[in-house]
Amino acid sequence: MQEADMSLDNTLNANGSTREELVPSRYAVRIGEIEVLVISDGVLPLPTKMLGHNVEETERAAWLDHMFLPSDAFDWALNAVVVRSGAQTILIDAGLGLDPELNLPRAGQLVKRLESAGIDLGSVTDVVLTHMHMDHVGGLLVDGVKERLRPDLQIHVAAAEVKFWEAPDFTRVNMPPGFPDALRAAAKRFANEYHNQLRLFDEEQEVAPGVIVSRTGGHTPGHSVVRVASGKDRLMFAGDAVFAVGFEHPGWFNGFEHDPEEAARVRVRLLKELAATGELLVATHMPFPSVGHVAVDGDAFRWVPVFWDY
Repeated sequence: MQEADMSLDNTLNANGSTREELVPSRYAVRIGEIEVLVISDGVLPLPTKMLGHNVEETERAAWLDHMFLPSDAFDWALNAVVVRSGAQTILIDAGLGLDPELNLPRAGQLVKRLESAGIDLGSVTDVVLTHMHMDHVGGLLVDGVKERLRPDLQIHVAAAEVKFWEAPDFTRVNMPPGFPDALRAAAKRFANEYHNQLRLFDEEQEVAPGVIVSRTGGHTPGHSVVRVASGKDRLMFAGDAVFAVGFEHPGWFNGFEHDPEEAARVRVRLLKELAATGELLVATHMPFPSVGHVAVDGDAFRWVPVFWDY
């Protein structure tokens, strides 16, 4: 595994940087012959109850204190990934976009940061959606974005996910007010606007050489992960299957999980797989750049972030 040079439209060219931003927003990794770029869509501040609504407040507070984090709100990172395999440029998830009703100004940065990285939206051949929550499809709903995308763009998403959002069940989630309505609206609008470009799969689909999307379920019925493999190198983009608290406490339910018990089972299975293989992990809500390994730590797991390669 080499973490370094990336040729995605001169992504690492300093001339393409955005001076007014003082935080890093992209990180390049090479997986064999495949180029991977993690892009930050910003952060989403949420109540700490969202980290584990099935445990006592004192337990959550103890974990936050252990991590030197404030107890009142937790910034959920929002990460998307760009993959170049052969002639294909693949965007995995599309960020939050803009939803003025929710007042989330620190998120929805993906389109701007793709441009800053020198990535033309018209160069994207494929989009893979881990699921259809608004922080994964919203970037495609920003005014003017659809017109800049290729007319032959293919959007890969599990058939079970599209079916679920026809009549979504929110009975087992634990979200702040306003979020269920916003999620419904975003998923419905996305399905209406992009239905002609959807490429549905049941369990697994090869999107490009070395790039495979697989349905896991749990978080949502069609939630999926993306595995990237080339030569001896491997990386998994786990979407919302893995959260920062989920290594030490994989049984904690986060508030966006539509089937919390199944989501926990999926999380444990994936973490065991990652610990056994040693491959890299990237996930939507892990702190940017969210590139690291998983180790077994007694009855739980341990997150081992990579050392940044400058």
